[in-house]
Amino acid sequence: MLLIPAIDLKDGKCVRLRQGVMEDDTVFSDDPVAMAGRWVDAGCRRLHLVDLNGAFAGKPVNAEVVHRIAEAYPDVPIQVGGGIRDEETIETYLDAGVSFVIIGTRAVVDPHFISDICAGFPGHIIVGLDAKDGKVATEGWSKATRHDVIDMAQRFEEDGVEAIVYTDISRDGMMQGVNVDATVKLAQAIHIPVIASGGITNMDDIKALAAVEDEGIMGAITGRAIYEGTLDLKEAQAWVDNQG
Repeated sequence: MLLIPAIDLKDGKCVRLRQGVMEDDTVFSDDPVAMAGRWVDAGCRRLHLVDLNGAFAGKPVNAEVVHRIAEAYPDVPIQVGGGIRDEETIETYLDAGVSFVIIGTRAVVDPHFISDICAGFPGHIIVGLDAKDGKVATEGWSKATRHDVIDMAQRFEEDGVEAIVYTDISRDGMMQGVNVDATVKLAQAIHIPVIASGGITNMDDIKALAAVEDEGIMGAITGRAIYEGTLDLKEAQAWVDNQG
């Protein structure tokens, strides 16, 4: 299982939000490229970048920072989400050295888009499903839908996506523990890997996820916990590796 550090970009800085509220942010660094280097030095094997401004604007806003991180660490796979709504944006990111693009809102409001881009960019498309009480939210979590998470994940699996990033909005940034039950339920319903996100606080959460890794959980995104020091990324990844 991979532990994937999150670098959330707002106004060119590295921040963390609570439950996706843009006004409730904590700035952890003015230099996201250096922050990426910190996690690379700690042994991470993938980076998770989110253009928060882009998620709300519907188009990339912090792309230049993403490009600089990809250029600085070409040997580390990068997955990026936030404001990716068209094929041109996908192509630009992949050309810059990004390994995977995460489609969120566009996937939910225009599911045919996913089948098109999976055909056009095979092996590079991940769908991000952000949910509360089993229902998907869009537009940077500001809009709730009636779409069921599992139904949508199964559809995107048929379209050929590489993985699903599943975020429990109610847990994200709140340091209250990961929603293992909901994550496992989703992983059991599909055959492609699930990447858990939202609520990881300490080693107890890592151990809980590692215990169900075989259900199809390939990784866990961690943000506030590694920034505030309640989880040591290097130690946690080493522990997970030793379990295997």
